Amino acid sequence: MTAEVFTPTVAVTMTPTAVKHVRKQLDKKPGAKGIRLAIKKSGCSGFKYETQWVEEVGADDKVFHIDGVDLFVKEEHLPLVNGIEIDFVTEGVNSLFQFRNPNATAECGCGESFTVA
Repeated sequence: MTAEVFTPTVAVTMTPTAVKHVRKQLDKKPGAKGIRLAIKKSGCSGFKYETQWVEEVGADDKVFHIDGVDLFVKEEHLPLVNGIEIDFVTEGVNSLFQFRNPNATAECGCGESFTVA
């Protein structure tokens, strides 16, 4: 009997609007290698998303190549973001990243934080 090695597949996507925004910002930041999607403990629901420009890649970073943009996620955060779609939307005079996470089971009323069961 032989054992198979199982490697789970993690999917992270970005809409064309998000990719376009990130590319435009990276053009203004010559030292940046890409963008990081980070998860922090926060808020009433448990976690919040943070985006950061990446200048140094960490040993525990996983990279997703999405239409010419490198999106970095720490390995420990992969279960929390598997299947997520990142969009960039404009609402009135405000523009922001919007995260559509199929694993989020609850969000706080203000939209600051989320829960993953």
